Order: sequence, then structure tokens, then C-alpha cells
Amino acid sequence: MKYLPEHLSELNLLLQFDLSSAATGIKVHGDASEEMQQAVKRLYEKGLCTLPDGGYLTDEGIEVAEHADKILRVISSN
Repeated sequence: MKYLPEHLSELNLLLQFDLSSAATGIKVHGDASEEMQQAVKRLYEKGLCTLPDGGYLTDEGIEVAEHADKILRVISSN
């Protein structure tokens, strides 16, 4: 199994959430790319965020976003 482009879009979107504050959400506007609009919809359908256009991360969403952040930091290090 490998990351598909859809997975990468979802991971990149998860990284847009501010993990230092659970009270900070995001909104993917209608003029955002179709890729981002579909990614946020999939995150919502998976129960990782509270609204179909973003909102806040759920508890599971926070955990997944933290893992995504850690993976990026590890593979980006020299």
C-alpha cells in the first residue's frame, strides 16, 4: 500500500490545523481548489473534522494530525 494523491491532499490539509490550540479551526472556502474541497469532505466523512468544510479536528483528527506532523518532520530532516 502507498500514499495516493488523495491521501497526500488529506495529510496536507490536516497539517493546516493549529495543533497547539484545539479551539482553532479552519474553513475551506468555495473558491479553494477542488482538490482541497474534496479532501476536507473526506476528512469530515472519516470523522476527523467537525464540519464538511473544516471546522475543528475531532479527538481522532488531532491524533492523526499529530502523527502526520511527526512523519513530515522525520522525513524532512537531514
